[in-house]
Amino acid sequence: MNMLATITKASAQSVWMAWEAVFDQITKLRSAGIKRYGICKLVIRRHHGKNMKCQDGEWIYSGDWVGELHLDNRQVLELSRELGADRAALLTARMLRRSIKQISEAMETEPELAQVRALTGITLLHRGIIHGLGFELHPLESKGFRVFSTYYLRLLLKVLHPVGRERTKKNAPKLVPKMLMLTRKSLILRYSKETA
Repeated sequence: MNMLATITKASAQSVWMAWEAVFDQITKLRSAGIKRYGICKLVIRRHHGKNMKCQDGEWIYSGDWVGELHLDNRQVLELSRELGADRAALLTARMLRRSIKQISEAMETEPELAQVRALTGITLLHRGIIHGLGFELHPLESKGFRVFSTYYLRLLLKVLHPVGRERTKKNAPKLVPKMLMLTRKSLILRYSKETA
């Protein structure tokens, strides 16, 4: 990457981080709270959309409380700058697992999470980063939300990933957003078996 491209990329990343700070403030207004666990932000909010039957037989109904997972993109960006894309991806996956385990433990001890029925999230990176974490993948039902999420998350990948533009062009057909879902029951059962 030449110097001009590097400066342009760094500027775009700075703008994106500023936007995320604004988005965090908006998120606070539309949620019951935001908690942090390692590399994850957990937004406690109501589930909107269709009722969903999960693989463990549990139902998540519209209006149920869920914990919406968001990676801390500032931490991911710093790791990428320090370690390079491939090592950062591996470390992010390990840190994500650690965060999910922390959330599982918090589900049983923190009153703010007592009503949370499941963990959810929207991601393009369902083929790699969440492998082995126990999440189910569901298609996004709303066409409008699916189109918006595709555009937004591909733009995020282009801006924050060192080779995001090339990766987006090469793998565009595969970069389709999916909803992640992991019920409280399956979360606690899975992660209570793991050692710290």
